Amino acid sequence: MNTLVKQTWAGLRVLLVMTVLLGILYPLAVWAVARIPGLEGNAEGSIVTQNGQAVGSSLIGVDPVPADPAHDPWFHTRPSAATPDVPSGASNKGPYNEDLVKSIGERKDAIAKREGVSPDQVPPDAVTASGSGLDPAISVAYADLQAARVARNTGLSLERVKQLIEANTSGAGIGVPGVTVLPLNLAVRAAAGGAH
Repeated sequence: MNTLVKQTWAGLRVLLVMTVLLGILYPLAVWAVARIPGLEGNAEGSIVTQNGQAVGSSLIGVDPVPADPAHDPWFHTRPSAATPDVPSGASNKGPYNEDLVKSIGERKDAIAKREGVSPDQVPPDAVTASGSGLDPAISVAYADLQAARVARNTGLSLERVKQLIEANTSGAGIGVPGVTVLPLNLAVRAAAGGAH
């Protein structure tokens, strides 16, 4: 009986020590490290603010919905396979899946119509969803495809829109330049006087 009590107390002491170490001290240490200057933005979700208001995250691409689809002043992100039930993730459909092939064809036709080009001018990232469905960046080709529409609907010159694309282009892809959509749209809005 005495051995059982000793083992029980030893187990409770280990439980208490591990609770304090792993349940309190370790999370506090991680939180403190995240407050080191330079890491703060990522620790807080990389929230982008404008005029004190959160307008999005630099790590999550959300496709803007224009108030009037006929007057669409925004650059669009890649399509997403996300659904209300699965907010992030890929469709897991292979390249020969009939539904995927049909969706890609429909997306290509819709984007070609929106941008006023032929379907063969639509780049692959404009019609294929990423693994997460939440990519914050698009290819330079897809941004260039949208530039004329954005210029037309914002009143900016095409040259100015292309300058904004270049200013928001970085090595966002794996060795491939990418254009981060949220800061680009914010730059377009600022350049157009914030009216859109």
